[in-house]
Order: sequence, then structure tokens, then C-alpha cells
Amino acid sequence: MATSLTPAFSPEILRQHGLTPDEYEKIKQLLGGREPTLTELGIFSVMWSEHCSYKSSRVHLKRLPTRSKLVLQGPGENAGIIDIGDGWACAFKIESHNHPSFIEPFQGATTGVGGILRDIFTMGARPVAVMDSLRFGPITNHVGTAASAVLPGRSPAAELHKNHSILEGVVSGVASYGNCFGVPNLGGETKFEPCYSGNPLVNAFALGLVRKNEIFYAKAAGEGNPVIYVGAKTGRDGIHGATMASEEFSEASEAKRPNVQVGDPFLEKLLLEACLEVMQTGAGAIIGIQDMGAAGLTCSTCEMGGRGGVGIEIELDRVPQRETGMTPYEIMLSESQERMLLVAQKGREHEVFRVFEKWGLDAVEVGKVTTGNKLRVLEHGKVVAEIPNPALTDEAPVYKRPLARWEPPVPREMPEHVKLGGAADFTANLKQMLASPNICGKRWVWQQYDHMVQTNTVEAPGAGDAGVIRIKGSQRGLAMALDGNGRWCYLDPRLGAMHAVAEAARKVACSGATPVGATNCLNFGNPEKPHIMWQFSQTIDGITKACEELEIPITGGNVSFYNETLGEGIYPTPVLGVVGILDDVHKSARMHFAGTGRTIVLLRADEAGDITDAESEFGSSEYAKEVLGMLWGYPPQLDVEKEAGLQKAVIELIEHGFVDSAHDCADGGMAVTLAEKALPKNVGARVNLTSGGLFAEFALFGEDASRIVISCDPANVARIKEVAEMFGAVAQVIGETIPERLEISLDSKVVVSAPVSELSQVYEGALESALRTDPELVVAN
Repeated sequence: MATSLTPAFSPEILRQHGLTPDEYEKIKQLLGGREPTLTELGIFSVMWSEHCSYKSSRVHLKRLPTRSKLVLQGPGENAGIIDIGDGWACAFKIESHNHPSFIEPFQGATTGVGGILRDIFTMGARPVAVMDSLRFGPITNHVGTAASAVLPGRSPAAELHKNHSILEGVVSGVASYGNCFGVPNLGGETKFEPCYSGNPLVNAFALGLVRKNEIFYAKAAGEGNPVIYVGAKTGRDGIHGATMASEEFSEASEAKRPNVQVGDPFLEKLLLEACLEVMQTGAGAIIGIQDMGAAGLTCSTCEMGGRGGVGIEIELDRVPQRETGMTPYEIMLSESQERMLLVAQKGREHEVFRVFEKWGLDAVEVGKVTTGNKLRVLEHGKVVAEIPNPALTDEAPVYKRPLARWEPPVPREMPEHVKLGGAADFTANLKQMLASPNICGKRWVWQQYDHMVQTNTVEAPGAGDAGVIRIKGSQRGLAMALDGNGRWCYLDPRLGAMHAVAEAARKVACSGATPVGATNCLNFGNPEKPHIMWQFSQTIDGITKACEELEIPITGGNVSFYNETLGEGIYPTPVLGVVGILDDVHKSARMHFAGTGRTIVLLRADEAGDITDAESEFGSSEYAKEVLGMLWGYPPQLDVEKEAGLQKAVIELIEHGFVDSAHDCADGGMAVTLAEKALPKNVGARVNLTSGGLFAEFALFGEDASRIVISCDPANVARIKEVAEMFGAVAQVIGETIPERLEISLDSKVVVSAPVSELSQVYEGALESALRTDPELVVAN
């Protein structure tokens, strides 16, 4: 072989490549005992990074349920695929772009959206919806919980300014890419906690539609078949992006802007149309297709070859480049965006070239499929890297890292100094909750997104608990929702993860759709710390338990470790994306009250707990965080079997037209849920709740699991109670809708009373007001 051998690399060089001495020794062993070239070292570095290899999480991910009669493609491909009937399937997935979004918020977010869209159309599916789950540090001076909101060495004003800047950059980036590409954004979630100050989370979800008989896979085959590079030219942006995403942040991290890719949504739109067209050129013209995401040309070549059990040989001189003097190392590790790798049928290359020429895109034959299951890289005819594909994929290190049970440093019982039940009026408390960053209206965010492009949107952001689209040419529709509560997972990772699955599925059910599949994005700290791996393992157990009970398979997802800055980690934050099928999209339910004179019914899976449960669970609520400034106890208890019955009941009720609105009762409890149902149409409510001997705060703002508030024609109440009982749920009439005022009584005593317009002003204006306020003034106040 004509490679030029290098001397052994120094420990510092290995550290810069994210490799341990033991991993370096394994590399030499897999190469037959020889030292790797610098290019080979770079290739191993990115493919063995946590971001690409899942070396710390793989042993745990195997426990997730991944099969059902509707699953056409589970984990292991670019996206999972579910059969949705009528010859159609949907491809969907969620992925993180956390580290790049901290370093360069706008480009980090844009390329996160671009990457997840390529994962979808690589499968042959046309993207029809995106959503995003975002986490930021505090944007107001009122932090709530006692956790530190300020990173060491940074003033409170500087911290607020940084968080404002990251939020504005990320939202602008998500909007820019999706709007320019032409895919509707159906919403998602935006939350704020102190632990995300140094480590924001940007989790992007995308969904596409494909005919069942037109699905494509990232697998190479056929010795001698040409390997064709298509799309944008290769530059030096994004080099070692995967490695950067596999390490903690330090004070020097913001100097890593060259590791962040730069996106071009208009070019990606051309790439989408060209790829989908070339896939339709005739049977067998395209053998396999893979996008160049993390690890770029390296990942696409070795993974396509590995999946097909064949080798791939590429000549770097043929790779389109937009910068001069690029080395083999740089070309192989570049993560320049909007690029794909195709394997075409030999003799039909001209069909591929003709399509890409039509769309004004580069399409160049850069190599060929070979026997031997090896990746061979040449420059000027000289071999600069030759590595067995399994060494980069199946034989990458797999670690069963040590686990150590961990208790959060918070009290498990309600502190004695917390005094509840003394107030007679909670209107001001409700307004404070409606203005809190986690609950307030996110119109400022989603109004920047185009949610009507493609004209398939049925439920846009703010209209329902889930985003809903129609499938053109049929009556069917799809509902999708994202959910995750890092604070709950911090208190109890297993229970918190169960809630993430249950609530995402409940949101989908509240639209009338039946949940059929899920994808997860698992955001955690440093896996080399035993308590982080314990949190991760517990989270997997929680997701597994909930998915099995709700019969929702996991079809794929993403793990993001090393979400730490200066040794301070984020809350364990699993985000679940659940997709459901609507047989008749015209029957989908809205969140808001439709009009006056309707009966309000509380559907719940179980009766409320006793005073001890209520006290310990209240410490995890938004009220405890925002009003009391405290954190204690556990997340609410969750019986997933009863949750499944509740979801089936509400789906049945919506299917038969017995309800005209349905809203998941979650953050902020019953008072906030009623306000959220009243605000969109300025329809008020008169409601009487029972305290059951508990403090008023628990009844109004407690976040008990498995509750849905519906409204209906009074004539349907008896039928609703029958259906609820049939599925083991309880239906309780709690009030009626009235004009323009929200009035909540507790044990027949009015405790909340305000015009809906007044509540709306607080709810809708809080986020924009916080962002417009000078951080220096906030801190001074």
C-alpha cells in the first residue's frame, strides 16, 4: 500500500481528536498493527466520536421498544418510517444541534434544521412539517428556583444579555431555514431554566411523506457502480463538528466558530427537488443515497459501504471544492452543508447528471463501489487512507460505563417555611403564572415561522396541543407533538421520562389522532460521570415502560452527551416526538373554547392523591418555581396503564363528535389550562372546583398527571361519561363557558376572577416584553 506512515501521535494530538490512548491502540490493531496516517486519524476521530458512534449509549438504547405492525423502518437508518395507510408512509426523526447553537446561534440552528430535512428526503420522502424543542437560560431576572443562573466570571446582566442573544439567534435561524426551504413549522416547545444558560438545547424534528413502494435506503451495492457526489461544494466549515459535539464546553469554546457549518436553504431546496426527481428516473437507477451530515464525506462513504457489505473507493481530486489548497484531512472531515452521496447503476450515470444539471447543482463521479468492505481514499492517485468499514462502524468502541445512583440536592418533602392556603384570591398568582417564561404565549417565536406554506396545515402553532397536517388527496391527517420536562427528570429521571412520553402522546390524542410512533432526542451531561450515566439508564427505562404501555414504538432518534459548561451540566432532558394518525382530518379537535353555553368537563385517569402526595409533588410544579422560588419533592405520580385508557377515551369522544375542544392539563395546572382555553377566542368560563381538603394552591396550580379539559354540548355529557367509564377514566362536569370572563371557584368560593382580555394581555405580551427590556435595567431593578 502506498500510504506514507507517520510517527506515533503525541498525547496532545490524540486529545485534540477526542481519542484516548486505549482507543488509539485499538485503531492500530484494526489497521493490522500499523500507525494511522493523519487523514486516517481524523476519520477515526469523527466516526468514533460520541456524536457518531453512540459508544456510551448503545448498550442502553437496545432496551427501547422499536417494533410494531406499522413500523416499516426502525432505528439504524436516516429516519424511522411508519405505515399510515392508503399506500402512504411517513418518515420522521428528531436530532440535536446544541453545541453549534451555543457557539453561533443563527448558523447552528439553521444547519440543525437543514440536517434533519436531509435525513427525511434521503429516505425518498418529501418534508411536509418541522417542529422544534428549544431550551435556554433565564431571560428575566426572576429565576424561580434556587439554582445558579449565572456562569462563573459573568455578571447577571451579561448572562441575561447572552441568553437573549442566543434565543433571538436560534429562533431567527430556525425561521430562516424553514421559511426559505418552504416547509411549515407547526410549533413545538420553548422552555427556560438556569441550567441551560451555558448550554442551550436546539432539537429539530421533521416529518415527510413517501409512497410505501418508493422508500430509499443508505446502502451501497454492486461492484463497479459509480459513487456520485451531488450538491454544494466542499469548504473548510464544520471540520471536526462531530468531535466538538462530543466534548464539554470550556472558556475557549466560543473560538470554535469554524467548527460550525454554514447553511444555504435555497440550495437545499434545489437539492431536495433534484434528489426526489432522480429517485423517480426509473427502477434501479439509484442504488443508495446518503446525506453528508456529521463527519461529512467520511460518514457517508463508510456507512453506505458498511450497510451494503461492500467497499467504496473515492478520489479526492474529483470532489468539488470551494477553497484552494484543501488537504485530504480537511476534505474528508468537512461538514459543509447541502451535500449528498449517491450510488448509481453503472451505465445510467448520465440520467443522474442530467437531472442535477437541470437544477444547477454539481454532480460528479468521485469513486466507485469495490469488493472487500473497505474505505479507500486517494489523492493524486496515492492512497491516503485505507480502513475496513467495520472498524469505523460496528467495531467502534462500545462502553458499558459505570452507573452511580444519584439524589438531587433538593429536599424531598415540602420545606416547613413554605406556607400555603392563606390567600383568598389567586387572580394575581394566575397572572404571574401566565407571564412566566415557560407558560407565557410564544407568539413572538412562532410568528417568525411560516406555518401555512404547502397549504396542508390544519392546526398551526397556538391552535392546539399538537400540530396537524392533512394528507392531500385523502381524508387522512397526521398529528405531531414534542414534549420533555428536564426539571422533572432532574428530580426522578425514570418518572420524568415516562411523563415526556405520556404527555407528547396525550397532546396528539387531544387532537383526535391515535399515536403510532415516536422519536427521541436525549440530551445529557458528561457520560464519563457515573451519575450522568445512571440518569441516562433510568431515562431509557422510563421511556421503555411508557412506550410499551402506550404501544408506541421508538423508530429512531439522537443522543446528545457532553452538554456541560465549565463542569456544570444541564438537567437530564429527554425530548419525545410522537406522531399520530387521524382517519378523518376534518374531525380534529381544537384546544380553545368554541363558544358560550358549552359544558366544561374534566377527564382524568384517576382520583387525586392524598395530602402527602400533593405536598411532595407540588415542589416540581411551575408554581413552586415561579411564585415560591423553590424546588423540592418528585414529579407527579403516573399510572401509564390508566393514561392509555384516558387517551383512548378522548380519541373516541373526538371521533364521535361529542366534544368541541380538548386541552391537556399540564404546566401550571387547572387554572392555567382554563385560561389557555379561554384566551384564543375571548370566551370565558365559570368553573367550580373541589379542594378535597387540599390547599387551594394544589387544586388550582397542581400538575397531576393524566388530565384533559374538554368542552361540549350539554346534551352530550351523559354519553361522555359512558365513554369515559368504558375506558376506565372519570368524567366530571366542572363548569360552563360564559362571555369574556374567567371565574374559578373553589368549594363554591370565588378565588380567581378577571376579564379574559386582561389575562390575554399578560399572557401574550410577557415574552416580547422580557426580550425588549435592557438586561442592565432588569438587574438594577
